[in-house]
Amino acid sequence: MASFALHGIGVSSGIAIGRAQLVSHATLEVAHYAIPHAKLDAEVARFTNAIAEVRRELEGLHTAMTGGDAPAEFGAFLDVHWMILNDGTLSEVPKKIIVEQRCNAEWALSQQMSVLVEQFDEIEDPYLRERKADVVQVVERILKRLMGKPGLAAAAGAEHQTILVAHDLSPADVIQFKQHRFGAFLTDVGGVTSHTAIVARSLAVPAVVATHNARQLIRENELLIVDGTNHVVIVNPDKSVLAEYRLKQTELGLEKAKLKRLKTKPARTIDGELVELHANIELPEDLEQALENGATGIGLFRSEFLFLHREGLPTEEEQFEAYRAVAAGMGGLPVTIRTFDLGADKDKEGLGGLVRVAPNPALGLRAIRFCLAEPKLFQTQLRAILRASHYGKVRILIPMLASVAEIDQTLAMIAHAKETLREQGVPFDSGVEVGGMLEIPAAVLAMGSFLQKLDFLSIGTNDLIQYTLAIDRSDDAVSHLYDPLHPAVLRLLMLAIGGANKAGVPIAVCGEMAGEQQLTRLWLGMGLRNFSMHPAHILGIKQRVLTSEVGSLRPIIERMRRTDDPAKLIGLLDKLNAQ
Repeated sequence: MASFALHGIGVSSGIAIGRAQLVSHATLEVAHYAIPHAKLDAEVARFTNAIAEVRRELEGLHTAMTGGDAPAEFGAFLDVHWMILNDGTLSEVPKKIIVEQRCNAEWALSQQMSVLVEQFDEIEDPYLRERKADVVQVVERILKRLMGKPGLAAAAGAEHQTILVAHDLSPADVIQFKQHRFGAFLTDVGGVTSHTAIVARSLAVPAVVATHNARQLIRENELLIVDGTNHVVIVNPDKSVLAEYRLKQTELGLEKAKLKRLKTKPARTIDGELVELHANIELPEDLEQALENGATGIGLFRSEFLFLHREGLPTEEEQFEAYRAVAAGMGGLPVTIRTFDLGADKDKEGLGGLVRVAPNPALGLRAIRFCLAEPKLFQTQLRAILRASHYGKVRILIPMLASVAEIDQTLAMIAHAKETLREQGVPFDSGVEVGGMLEIPAAVLAMGSFLQKLDFLSIGTNDLIQYTLAIDRSDDAVSHLYDPLHPAVLRLLMLAIGGANKAGVPIAVCGEMAGEQQLTRLWLGMGLRNFSMHPAHILGIKQRVLTSEVGSLRPIIERMRRTDDPAKLIGLLDKLNAQ
């Protein structure tokens, strides 16, 4: 068989070598045929039964996961799928389509899926837009029931690792494979924030997504090499390539074993600079992985996940319990809770219609703008965070700040929340620190007032780059233009870190750039001493810190500051990494 390579987005690093297992993609196999009037009720009943079967299937998966070794993210993902399955737009509307168009249930469901996906495509927020994959995955599960193809075929007893090849892959699918031996995920679609990516990183399993046509080109049981680090998949490799990758795989295994020894070692550079390595988390269950990798704090608790994985708004008590669990679990180490960071990108179920659909959501009523426009919702969250501050070192982080007025309004809201708690005799940390995220270029360029009014700052590189370059990195058509090393981006980062350090205000980076080892010395040379990243990246970054000497990096950083030439910048970055 001829060997060939496929390129995509490597969302979880590492190397896997194994045999392909193709996952059925029922949405590509839907037929369309007419249903006689006399049989419409039976067709509706067939659809209803399929919904009930999938409901039982998800219940079974949830039960199988409970008490098992599945990562905590799975439970949240299953909750999302359960919510989608039980939403009337998916469970009821197809019944009307069956009757009105006199068509088969599969076709009615696929038509409704197209409508829902189109709505998601209009969303500009990268994370929320990729949630359309959840809708497709639930539809896929229903279609398999309707078409007599429930579940996935297991590869028990395979001699090689199993590499799952799919158009898309849901977390629920992955749970079904947790007892089997599998080495990687490979999908046609997806992005860096897709569920497949999140699950792969949590399992430390290599994954390449957005290959576009892997599912069509790869055949069952073909030998594959998945290189998540270099974003490539090699199909039917020859003997020399296979031997080379097996050697690399062995080296990576030894490297991981060495990294585990660094868990309790302080992250200190060769010349004595201490660096704090914190973890980004979405849910309280993520705390275990953060601690296992030696995180010295939680640098970003994305509180909006408490809103996404449920029906209806979480109460103050529910939020308090989640925040308290993390604060107490970190045993006095800092826990930075980012306030609700969603908004005008979706009329989300559960937000009671509070969120409207905007023409350009990324530039609309989102994050702190939304919270200030909905003071009752914001007060509920602030009270819950403040109450949790009694149980650990909690800090409040405000997203997407752009002006002094927003800071003043936010601080007034926090002061009001404190006053209501005092009146009720509820304990909290009256000195809780309040920080702001630098995600908008205007915030960096006018950060003097931020430094005067806030206790700390955190750079959200994902949005800062996106807004600076006017590029949606999740859009395949322009994602190749997303450049963290663009001269304008580097100048903004240097300005932010340098300004904060000069003013004596702590500053961290919590975007994806913080977890990229090739950029660690760049950050250190700029003066950054606080990184926050996915827990799985902490030990790799720590190793980089331990082998760096800040004094030797600064002259190279100064040369980078003075150049606008992209090629020279890359060359200077290579020099940093060669130190």
